[in-house]
Amino acid sequence: MTDPKAAESFRAMHERTDPEDPLVIPNVWDAGSARAFAERGFPVLATSSGAVAATLGYEDGGRTPADEMFAAIARIARAVDVPVTADIEAGYGLEPREIVDRLLEAGVVGCNLEDSDPLTGELRDVDEHASWLAEVSVAAGDRLVLNARVDTFLYGDRSVESAVRRARRYIEAGADVIFPILAPVELLPDIAECVTRPVNALCLPGGPRPAELGKLGAARVTFGHTLYTRAMEGVRGLAGEL
Repeated sequence: MTDPKAAESFRAMHERTDPEDPLVIPNVWDAGSARAFAERGFPVLATSSGAVAATLGYEDGGRTPADEMFAAIARIARAVDVPVTADIEAGYGLEPREIVDRLLEAGVVGCNLEDSDPLTGELRDVDEHASWLAEVSVAAGDRLVLNARVDTFLYGDRSVESAVRRARRYIEAGADVIFPILAPVELLPDIAECVTRPVNALCLPGGPRPAELGKLGAARVTFGHTLYTRAMEGVRGLAGEL
């Protein structure tokens, strides 16, 4: 079960005094990868839904059965002594109360929840999604840090205005962090300036490093499935050697 004080501590980690020192959170996929990053001193870890799905033999995009995803998340959280936040996509069709109960039972301190349907490539209605997030927030109280993913740069018009409009609704609903996934880096300052919660930016291979993303307005930096992809490149190389 989640330590009641862990989420409060995790929430405070987003308060950065140095813009070039954002909270860097590696995305892990199993107990072994979690231990590897924790042993290197990272103070908090995140799961990647795509990477976890791959290790379980499923495609990304909500196709992993909820029971298997939450069991994998729980194994990761048990394996390390640092807080873990979970990427649970759009919630796997579960009711808000059950989502919260399962997250707390898994022992994590937060979660990502996205505002699109990956199977259809469509954004959810902003008001309906905000109402649903509010239910999750109320059920969680202060026990979980809610990272609201904004998918307008995936499936929307890719404008700052649309991203900010959704972000503000999700903040009103109780989101602690806003994640405009795949937002162009040149737009991060405008987004960060227009919202009142920390912004999570995605660090991609070949793109700006975490310190630069911090200067652009990101309080928190994650990596999605890219760390898993790099690890698998090493595995394929090893397979080739053998």
